[in-house]
Amino acid sequence: MTTLLPDLPVPPAPPTTPEAPQLQWTEGGEPRQARWRCERPGAPPARVLIADDTLSADAAYRLACEGTALLWRGDFQNARQLLTALARRADRPPRRTAPADATPGAAFHRHRQAQSQRARVLSMLLIPFDADYGIPLRRAPVVRLACAEVWGPPDAAAGANVASLRELLGLVSAHEWRKKGVAIAALGAAPDNRIHPHHGVFSPVRGEYVQLVADAPLPAGDGTAFDIGTGSGVLAAVLARRGLRVTATDLDTAALACARDNLARLAQGAPVQLLQTDLFPPGRASLVVCNPPWLPARPGSAIERAVYDEDSRMLLGFLRGLAAHLAPGGEGWLILSDLAEHLGLRSRAELLTAIASAGLQVLGRIDRRPVHGKAFDHTDPLHAARSAEVTSLWRLGAAGTDPNQGRPAGSSDAAAGR
Repeated sequence: MTTLLPDLPVPPAPPTTPEAPQLQWTEGGEPRQARWRCERPGAPPARVLIADDTLSADAAYRLACEGTALLWRGDFQNARQLLTALARRADRPPRRTAPADATPGAAFHRHRQAQSQRARVLSMLLIPFDADYGIPLRRAPVVRLACAEVWGPPDAAAGANVASLRELLGLVSAHEWRKKGVAIAALGAAPDNRIHPHHGVFSPVRGEYVQLVADAPLPAGDGTAFDIGTGSGVLAAVLARRGLRVTATDLDTAALACARDNLARLAQGAPVQLLQTDLFPPGRASLVVCNPPWLPARPGSAIERAVYDEDSRMLLGFLRGLAAHLAPGGEGWLILSDLAEHLGLRSRAELLTAIASAGLQVLGRIDRRPVHGKAFDHTDPLHAARSAEVTSLWRLGAAGTDPNQGRPAGSSDAAAGR
């Protein structure tokens, strides 16, 4: 049975302090305020207008583009329809010719800029919440549990809350994913093969990187493993089911709570220890696994930290610290997509230089092509790069290590599905 050491507590409710961000507006000639709930960093909107069912989509879009937030007082379902109408307007193709710089990297940066602008506009439609997370609007759904999972238990003393409708729909979607879970083929047959992602924790819907860890031949050693940046705990669960004694780390409290919940549910394999730390736990292991964010860019929200790694901080930190945490003859498994290379954000030469500079050598590599929908979506602005993407498990060892040292007979990369 899986055991979790230490027994991490459930994260406490966010404290209500005078420093908590407050949205301020005027309504009925009187000043009002409510606690501002927003995952993305930044101040609440400075301009707020009261809006209801009489507001047209064109007028709402113009105000939102100007930076004016719309606090909804009408029918909730009409607000959802308005958000859909705003999204259609935001998704209209620009009326201009193709830019002069048509490189993949430039396309990536334009895409991110457009997505950021889209998110900013759509987040201007705001929904009020009572202190108990009830929504005081006609035909509003009951979302108290979804809100409490992210914001903490309701606090009557904190008063009313305001969040964007877009943010609320994200909370509800995360709540449904958390209830339903994601089936992981590498964890065996149902019903005990599901990972339940929490809000803000990356969902393992891309199965190729999980399958790589499930299939790669294990190095010889004492059966210990480190899972660096465990997230949902999916790789720690796979390693535990392969008989390894795993220590899984993460710096994010929400990720550790998610991993703890999932590992307790799976309840199979060798013991798993969870530690809140940046990158490595103390000591050495015969296997050290890391699946860092794949793209060297700045994340804009908690969930984007699983995709974007500004200045490749986690990737380089893992490489620089790996040799000091490998047991003699041990291996580090770096699971990394080459999408950044196809986008011109990082070259293969830069990756290999970083590996060599860290006193490491490549012992082998196992590749898999992704099968997710975006790899085959010709309408995706980044389709050319995504269609060429390969996800690899890089076998790394200390410089001077025999590539076949401690490997079972017949366990070449080709045998592992290269």
